[in-house]
Amino acid sequence: MATIKMGKLVEVDIRKLWGHEQYDFSNWLADKENLELLNETIGLTLSEVEKEVYVGAYRCDLVGKDEVTGEKVIIENQLEASNHDHLGKIITYASGLDANVIVWIVKEAREEHRSAIEWLDNNTATNINFFLIEVHAYQIGDSLYAPKFEVVEKPNGFIKNAKTQSGSGEYNRSQSERLEFWNRFNEIVAERGKPFNVRKASTDHWYDIAIGVSGCHVALNLVNKDSCVVIELYINDDKELFDHLELSRTEIESKLGLKLDWQRLDDKKASRIMYRLPGLNFDDHSNYDYLMNEMIDKAVLFVKVFKRYIK
Repeated sequence: MATIKMGKLVEVDIRKLWGHEQYDFSNWLADKENLELLNETIGLTLSEVEKEVYVGAYRCDLVGKDEVTGEKVIIENQLEASNHDHLGKIITYASGLDANVIVWIVKEAREEHRSAIEWLDNNTATNINFFLIEVHAYQIGDSLYAPKFEVVEKPNGFIKNAKTQSGSGEYNRSQSERLEFWNRFNEIVAERGKPFNVRKASTDHWYDIAIGVSGCHVALNLVNKDSCVVIELYINDDKELFDHLELSRTEIESKLGLKLDWQRLDDKKASRIMYRLPGLNFDDHSNYDYLMNEMIDKAVLFVKVFKRYIK
């Protein structure tokens, strides 16, 4: 058998790739393809960001909005070891821009700043989330440089959510079951090559998936009392879009191979186009892997089909 020749993975100084945080790295990260690397790392669905946004006399490197949740996201870049100056800046920017997600990207995370971000995540409101990320780059021989984001600190949903319980610090039964369900669901999504971005597992009954179009998304909802999972297109506030889609109702259902429940919901801002998948039972997990794979299949199909009809 012939010997397989292999190269050695070597870390490259990121300053060889980006000499300047603002003009080089921020511009690179703002590119949609590169932004997707960050999305995959921390489970965001940013499609575009605004550069150099003023906050008083200061400027935040990148500001965007998560497609699924609508939450404001700020990104502060530092191509050196983390320092107190930038820690202060991310807090100032988060306050000034009323951001829900704060991402601090550094060359090297010092231990005191790891501890600071961990403390912020564990002691701020549940809808405020801090990430501390190191950016590295690698090369094999004369190959192209390969950048990589490595999460150093991230929100701990369990700790934050537990603090909101009525003094007990424990989940109720439904919350525990939902957290367990979504953790396993995320494992299967990863095993299948991440057909969509993994969202942080939580105690919520819903799990949202971006479709690349603002104003609507695919949602997965756990409805244990009805022994089912709902896969739906959730339209935030656009009755015209719902009506446009309903004109092609027969064609859409044919392509999906599913009979849908079309809910315009005239008394509400949102509209929903739903499919109910039976088989959810918090008291019996034996079919969970099968059920989760069915959910993934149908979610991917929803995204594929509905995107064709949304302008």
